[in-house]
Amino acid sequence: MGIDASRLQRVPLFAALSDDDRAELAAKMEERHAAPGEHLSNQGGSGYFFFVIEDGVAEVTRDGQVVAKLGPEEFFGEIAIFATPRRTATVTATSPMTLLAMFGADFAKFAAEMPDLAEQMRAAIEARS
Repeated sequence: MGIDASRLQRVPLFAALSDDDRAELAAKMEERHAAPGEHLSNQGGSGYFFFVIEDGVAEVTRDGQVVAKLGPEEFFGEIAIFATPRRTATVTATSPMTLLAMFGADFAKFAAEMPDLAEQMRAAIEARS
């Protein structure tokens, strides 16, 4: 497991982190691929992973209604890790995708140790809730 830390440099969420912090995150991330139509998370389901979209596009639906589209350098899965134990929306790939994924408990640990990252998670949760 682990990806090259340089892949995280262009992701705005990680821009304020030090090179060492990005390297720590990258060591716990894995690359995943999704095909169009694949559900990456399901509303009401358990949320065990945090995802960053490296390439491709996904649609976010809540109660069957499209509420957002996500693309490269955007992320999802944070609400089920930090705010509620269940997914608040369904995320479905609408194109071939490359994602960077991290187990939620690992991501929560990093956020607790990295105040800038924790602050960005709080802001994202507030904006999406």
